[in-house]
Amino acid sequence: MQNITIIALGKVQKGYLSDGCNEFIKRLRPMCNFKLIELDDEPLPEKNLNQTLIDRALDKESVKILASIPKQSYVITLCIEGKQLSSEDLAKTIEQKGIEGYSNICLIIGSSHGLSEKVKQASHMRLSFSKMTFPHQLARLIALEQIYRALSINAGSKYHK
Repeated sequence: MQNITIIALGKVQKGYLSDGCNEFIKRLRPMCNFKLIELDDEPLPEKNLNQTLIDRALDKESVKILASIPKQSYVITLCIEGKQLSSEDLAKTIEQKGIEGYSNICLIIGSSHGLSEKVKQASHMRLSFSKMTFPHQLARLIALEQIYRALSINAGSKYHK
């Protein structure tokens, strides 16, 4: 059984998004050894926010993220500049990385300000769900659904039509 980890900054606070995330986590558990690691994002001021403060916060977050990545992981970061894959291609990637000997697939979702370059450079793949911008918390739900879909494709189930 594959090990899948999502490392995400912040907690999902909207009830409907939390319900959706919990549903897909429940569906994933029989299909893989799933782990969600939620890390606190660095607080930033609402007033006088500038790129220097954002970069400092991203650097602090990067230390926590990098320390949380399970050993022997194939690391995928969600980034706007990442590669876009079909669900079938994501399924093939997950399957292939297991064959190649990676004991864990680790997907990293940054804060609403993104991820530091250190985290992106530590990843094996940069992935983008779309050229569109989504609310940060919705990205987690999309990630969970796509992982579930990929594992369903690999298992030959009827979920993916």
